[in-house]
Order: sequence, then C-alpha cells, then structure tokens
Amino acid sequence: MDTYSLIAFVCYLLATAAIVSRLFHPKGPNLILVLSLGSIAMVAHTLSNSHLLLADNEINFNLPNVISLVSLVITLTISAIATRFKVSLLLPVVYGFAGIWQLLMLFIPNVEQIPLHAEKLFLISHITLALVAYCVLIIATLYSFQVTYINFKLKSKNIAAVSHLPPLMQVERQLFTILAIGTLCLLASELTGLIFIDRFFSAENIHKTLLSLIALLIYIFILWGHFSKGWRGSKVLTLTVIATSLLTLSYFGSRFVKEFLLS
Repeated sequence: MDTYSLIAFVCYLLATAAIVSRLFHPKGPNLILVLSLGSIAMVAHTLSNSHLLLADNEINFNLPNVISLVSLVITLTISAIATRFKVSLLLPVVYGFAGIWQLLMLFIPNVEQIPLHAEKLFLISHITLALVAYCVLIIATLYSFQVTYINFKLKSKNIAAVSHLPPLMQVERQLFTILAIGTLCLLASELTGLIFIDRFFSAENIHKTLLSLIALLIYIFILWGHFSKGWRGSKVLTLTVIATSLLTLSYFGSRFVKEFLLS
C-alpha cells in the first residue's frame, strides 16, 4: 500500500471537512487550519506522484498517474490563490477530488506502463503544455461556477450567502484572465503537436486532435464574446463547461477505454 497516498487522502478529507463545516459561517472557514492540512496532503501527494511517475529512468504517463498529477497541480494552484483571495467554494471541490483520487490510487490495479523517454524533448514539451493548459482551464471552469453562484445569490438578494466570498467583479476578472492564459497554453500545445508530432492527424489520434481543436475554438469564442459583446453569466458557464468536457474527452476518453476497458 502507498503510505503517501493514504496520508494525502486523510489530510485532504480533513481539510475538506474543515471547509465545509464552516462554509456558510459568518467568518468563513479557518483558513490557517485548512491550508495546514492541505499542505501536508499536498506534500504527501507530491511524494506519491514522484514515485509513480519517475521510475527506471522513464516517465510513466499512464492514465491514473496523469489524473493524479493534474489534480495535484490544480490543488497547488488553488491553495496558492487562497492565500490572497477568497476561494472558499473552490477549495472543497479540489481537495475533495484530489483526496478521492488518492484513495482510488490505492486500489486501482496496475495498468500497462506507457513510458516516455526523457530525450524526447518536443513530445515532452507538447505534453507539458497540454497538461498546463488543461489544469488552467479546469480552474477557469471552477471559477465560472463560482461567478454564476455569486451572481445568482446577488440577484436573489441573498447577501448573507456570499458575504464571505470575494466581490463578483473581482472573481469575473480573474475568471477571464485565467481563461485567456489557459487558451494560450492550449493553442501553444496544439501548435507544437502540429509541428513536431508526425502522427498528430493519424487515424488513431484524429478524434483526440479534433476534439481538442473544437474545444480551443470554443474557448476563443468565449473570450471574443466577453471582450467584444460583454458576455458573462450563464452563457459563459455553459460554453466553458462544454469546451472543458470536450477537452477532457479528448485527453482522457480514449486512454480510459484503452487502459481499463480493453486491457
């Protein structure tokens, strides 16, 4: 049993409970306690991931390891943001998911290793950009839910429900900044794949390529709509969820079928 994954799960669970139990308290959650538990969890998560990803001079990018890495990057980012901004609605989501996945990692059977030799610089660059883009765009999607929630509560005049949350305009500005950064990273990932990967449009990769390109176009469309037409609220949320769902399907759908259903 991976002791680090178990420690990470327990600490993520405690951090999530500490947030949820005081989510609607007038003073909000005890951020010091939450981030202390989260920090212990993230250290254990990092140690567990390092052991699984790096073995025998190879980088093992099988599906469980990639999902664990993505959840770690998102959790680290949201935790860092939480030290400056009020993101109480996002913390239980990212801690909860990271904790559940660490628990699942204890029981997921070993799947066929998919090695990536370190000398393949361009392929590593493409994968790194793709993972960074995915993490950033997932964070943007979480932000879009927070914007919609705050907007809904303000319209229903339920001020008490959002008193411990940041102002709507501040969260909205952060949302579109994060969305723009993620879109640029995704564009860079697609360009590196197009230029340096020979089989980018091969029969086995065409569905992944097309889905990620459609997602990229939707993200660009959202940004254009916001900055030129003033789009916000439910329209942005709906389009963001659609684009992120397509990107998730592109990145993980076929790998799930290959590594688990057909193995």
